[in-house]
Amino acid sequence: MADYIFIRKSRNALSSVMHVVLNLLLAVASIGATLVTGNCLIGLILVVISKWRIFAVNHRYWLLNLRSSLVDFIVGTSFVLLAYAAGTTVLPVHIALIAGYAIWLILIKPRSSEVFTIIQAIAAILLGTTTATIFAAITDSTVLVIACFIIGYAASNHFLVQNSEEDPGFVSMACGLIFAEIAWISHAWLIIYTLGTTGICVSQLSIILSVIAYAYFQICDISTKTRGKLKFSQVALPVIFSLLVIIVLVIGFSQPRFNIH
Repeated sequence: MADYIFIRKSRNALSSVMHVVLNLLLAVASIGATLVTGNCLIGLILVVISKWRIFAVNHRYWLLNLRSSLVDFIVGTSFVLLAYAAGTTVLPVHIALIAGYAIWLILIKPRSSEVFTIIQAIAAILLGTTTATIFAAITDSTVLVIACFIIGYAASNHFLVQNSEEDPGFVSMACGLIFAEIAWISHAWLIIYTLGTTGICVSQLSIILSVIAYAYFQICDISTKTRGKLKFSQVALPVIFSLLVIIVLVIGFSQPRFNIH
């Protein structure tokens, strides 16, 4: 019996080590290939291949698995596309992207607690909408609107499913439409904040959508715990916090020198 327990523990330890190594290799290979080749295709293919489990079941479950993996897919593709947008000259942003993707794959993605569910959803919003903002500047506003709809839907669905909502489809669709509407309204004044010459950047739109999402998640959580009997005093803190952040950003940090157009 003792031998069996030892063998099982050894296998679990080996499995954990392999999980860390493979995810670290994925982060390095996907970002590194994008940096070296100056093309995002290899990195995107690696991200898609890493999601092979979606299709390793009966085809009836493909759509369900795809919906449940949307947040992870958005984060992965965002890391690759941000590396592509940063160019082929090695910058601190490339190191940050490799480290960030590794942290996501190894430490954040496997967790399923309420706190990590919110972190996962907001990470998808921050990275996804920043990426969409950058590419909308060189393509068309349609890219931004469609991307924000998908991101809003995915983030809401991810949180509500983890929060034991039976059918989050309609609410998540509404969240996606709200994200798309905000993106459409703001598409003519897209602002990027950069950190010196590091290449690290974040869009104003992504911060605004993230704080809105945070307030929304808090409201949903409190609503679930109180069985729909909400009082403003219970949600006042996240709502006021989100409004203050948006007001400060719009009034204090919307100077033209930050505008990407």
